Amino acid sequence: MEVVAAVFTDGERVLACRRRSGLAAGGLWELPGGKLEPGEDAASALEREISEELGVEIEVGELLDRSATVVDGETLTLSCYFVRPLGELPVRSTDHDQLCWFQRERLVWLIWAPPDLAAVRRLAFACPDRP
Repeated sequence: MEVVAAVFTDGERVLACRRRSGLAAGGLWELPGGKLEPGEDAASALEREISEELGVEIEVGELLDRSATVVDGETLTLSCYFVRPLGELPVRSTDHDQLCWFQRERLVWLIWAPPDLAAVRRLAFACPDRP
């Protein structure tokens, strides 16, 4: 399964979202995004998912990380891209009960969904200088 996620940054802060209970990975933190639909490219999928989930428009930038994780016996490939909001920052979500901005080094204090861990480690420890 191919999945994409958005990395919103504001200086040294990164947006993290906690999945609502009752959903898959409920209570775990993640970078917002979702599954690619058939025939959809990564950028289009990410733009669509963020619009649906967070109600904001974005511009997709550079790839931060692409990693494969086995979840419930299925291989999930997550591609995380830096994004730039085209207008307001997200303040609500259809899939999350919390949207919080954290300093990069504090990201490791959260309990993350396993597919997001590789990208979170890169953000927290490598601190790439990207918008």
